[in-house]
Amino acid sequence: MRHMWSAPAAAGPVDAAVALPGSKSITNRALIIAALADGESFVRRPLRSRDTLLMAGALRALGVSVEDEGSDWRITPGELRGPATLDVGLAGTVMRFMPPVAALAVGDVFFDGDPYARKRPMGTILAALRVLGADVDGDALPFTVRGTGTIPGGSVTIDASGSSQMVSGLLLAAPRYGKGAEVRHEGPPVPSTGHLTMTVRMLREAGATVETGPDVWRVQPGGLRGGEYDVEPDLSNAAPFLATALVTGGRVTVRGWPAETTQPGDELRHLLTEMGASVTYDDGDLTVRGGSIHGIDVDLGGASELSCVLAAVAALADGPSRLRGIAHMRGHETDRLAALTAEINGLGGDVRELPDGLEIRPRPLHGGVFHTYDDHRMVMAAAVLGLAVPGVEVENPATVGKTLPEFGELWTEMLR
Repeated sequence: MRHMWSAPAAAGPVDAAVALPGSKSITNRALIIAALADGESFVRRPLRSRDTLLMAGALRALGVSVEDEGSDWRITPGELRGPATLDVGLAGTVMRFMPPVAALAVGDVFFDGDPYARKRPMGTILAALRVLGADVDGDALPFTVRGTGTIPGGSVTIDASGSSQMVSGLLLAAPRYGKGAEVRHEGPPVPSTGHLTMTVRMLREAGATVETGPDVWRVQPGGLRGGEYDVEPDLSNAAPFLATALVTGGRVTVRGWPAETTQPGDELRHLLTEMGASVTYDDGDLTVRGGSIHGIDVDLGGASELSCVLAAVAALADGPSRLRGIAHMRGHETDRLAALTAEINGLGGDVRELPDGLEIRPRPLHGGVFHTYDDHRMVMAAAVLGLAVPGVEVENPATVGKTLPEFGELWTEMLR
């Protein structure tokens, strides 16, 4: 039986400061690099959520030691061995970053996950692994990687327009491949390129030689250094909190915002400004002050994980919005374009699916059930709508545990 949560309406302008847990994207990349390094590593203040615990569990299943040390994780590499069964849940980073690692193990590694995970695009990266010399049975979950302990590597051309994780997954393991890897992209633009920048930067910081050009990435074979990874707050998870300032005409500060970052969530400061907010940054504090909510016409291909919350804000704006460049969101945790259209319209909204995004025309909204499709971002979108629309009942709010188990507690505290 699924739990329902009554999204709290805001009694007035919210004035709050929020400290968010760490970035899922940085935590899971750090775990992979540390597992393939030549020595011990520490991940400082990692995110502990379903996605990152699944990643840690997958690495442990292959023989890597991931131990709690206070608020940190100590990672000690070991010989990668099967047979092993890896549960990827609904986590794109686990299902796409772990197969290239499993190809380096000795023995069979079986992958499976949540029912909807079997619908998420996987064929591209599995086909690429075969070209690079891996033995893989299957083109979607469930599948088996038959590891022999080594993989030749080399050049491969893929269409990564479905997810930048297809490229990142290959690059992260490539230093351990015999010839490294050269990955070329051919097709529509790769989404979320900030995450590729993050992957390249973290590999270089661990000692890898990575060269990049337009739609090409080359990683030379070589060792990776063990080291320390300081995990930034998850800026994508800041979206619903900062949006609260705009929706309620209040003020919300997120503490610990990095001055420079590769996280796509940093685009919030520009996007919310375009939507009518005043945004200031002072010594690690990012503060958003609300005003009138304006519609926006924007390409979100580089920061698609912000789209669900921005769609909710757009439904409350004073004019229409068009969110573009996000066709690939049909292959996320759920088909997010269809889900947002159905759920906002179910509350009286006027949202229309476009080939590459959404057109949102604000209308007076009413309460009702908001289904979340096991998707953490849908819960966050519903919470934002609930600030201004009394009576929004959110299905299965616990699904936010994918990236932010503390969401309900932080949300209640902010509104208090």
